[in-house]
Amino acid sequence: MPKMKSHTGMGKRVRVTGSGRIVAQQAGLRHNLEKKSSHRTRRLTGLVEASKVDTRRIKKLLGR
Repeated sequence: MPKMKSHTGMGKRVRVTGSGRIVAQQAGLRHNLEKKSSHRTRRLTGLVEASKVDTRRIKKLLGR
């Protein structure tokens, strides 16, 4: 049976760590930044680990 193609869009949005965890940019830092406090925008920077619920779905899309 041929291998499924991985979802290229998902590959651009997430990264798999050495231990197999999925990390991605946290949501909420794309627009309407004037309304959000500096404290809030600073907290949203950096990568976060995907939830367990999303991890299964993401790994399927990545072909893992």
